[in-house]
Amino acid sequence: MEYIIIAVVIAVVLLGAATGLVVTGRRRKELPPKAAPTQVAPPRAEPAAEPGAEPAAEPRPEPAAEAPAAEAPAAPVLDVPEPTAGRLVRLRSRLARSQNTMGKGLLALLSRDHLDEDTWEEIEELLLVADVGVAPTQELVERLRSRVKVLGTRSQEELTALLREELTTLVDPTMDRTLHTARHAEEEPPRPAVVLVVGVNGVGKTTTSGKLARVLVADGRTVLLGAADTFRAAAADQLQTWGERVGARTVRGPEGGDPASVAFEAVKQGIAEGADTVLVDTAGRLHTKTGLMDELGKVKRVVEKHGSVDEVLLVLDATTGQNGLVQAKVFADVVDITGIVLTKLDGTAKGGIVVAVQRQLGVPVKLIGLGEGADDLAPFDPAGFVDALIG
Repeated sequence: MEYIIIAVVIAVVLLGAATGLVVTGRRRKELPPKAAPTQVAPPRAEPAAEPGAEPAAEPRPEPAAEAPAAEAPAAPVLDVPEPTAGRLVRLRSRLARSQNTMGKGLLALLSRDHLDEDTWEEIEELLLVADVGVAPTQELVERLRSRVKVLGTRSQEELTALLREELTTLVDPTMDRTLHTARHAEEEPPRPAVVLVVGVNGVGKTTTSGKLARVLVADGRTVLLGAADTFRAAAADQLQTWGERVGARTVRGPEGGDPASVAFEAVKQGIAEGADTVLVDTAGRLHTKTGLMDELGKVKRVVEKHGSVDEVLLVLDATTGQNGLVQAKVFADVVDITGIVLTKLDGTAKGGIVVAVQRQLGVPVKLIGLGEGADDLAPFDPAGFVDALIG
């Protein structure tokens, strides 16, 4: 019996020892290996200084490198608009089609050896096709008949001089074509001149406004633009791009906002900044829509709370001919037009629209568009226009 008890005790002891070895082995496997001891280099001994020698100067720390200064944003490169005085020189080439119809066509007919009734009817038809209008055409034909009869023998030089004189009279050089864009310095505080640009959809009002800003900057004016066309998504962006090219700031509002509020704010800021001219681009509208036309009248009335509006320029597409006159009459009744801007005059044979629109509205053509270029808007000059027509 004693032997059995001793055997059991020994078995239990052996079993416990074996279990401990297994657990210890597992723990050793789980522990990470010990890092190798870091080797620290002993300090380097400095050589002993010689007797009588000065102690070595302690090394000075290197100055921290300065961070490079942030570069200032480069100033925008502004365009230098072409002086307006030289732009009409391009009339001869830009009005080539109108020359063939009005100027050269009339000269060819008047140069015939015998001016019979058929010839005079051709002259009258030519003027009507060129959109001169019925009444001005009849007046011009009657004057030409009388003067040719008095001349008798007609040389090419005499006919050219006669036609130049009569066409210049027809275009009416006596009309005041001054653009009133100078600041009202006599007022307190000084107030900028206010110019509204109006017209139907698709005639190019925003582009014309941008080109007009270039005309004013070229003439030495400081300009602030008002993007009152809040209904067309790209209108404000387009106007701002035009302005940035010549250094003119643009006041704009939220898309679909009140255009009268934008126009009012533009004039207010123009007064605060001392601008010479505030140029307001209005939304295109159908002349047959009474509500839209009333809204245009509201824009003008709200702007006039700051003072009078100096110019209301109606943009007309010259290619529409007599149809443009219907539009012009409605706009003139609503906002009291002071001047006409005829665009696309370079691409039409209907140069006579200049005569017709002035006669029917009693309002001068002040600017003409001669192409798609940025500087293809020029002040209208009757003598230069007629010279271009005759060639």
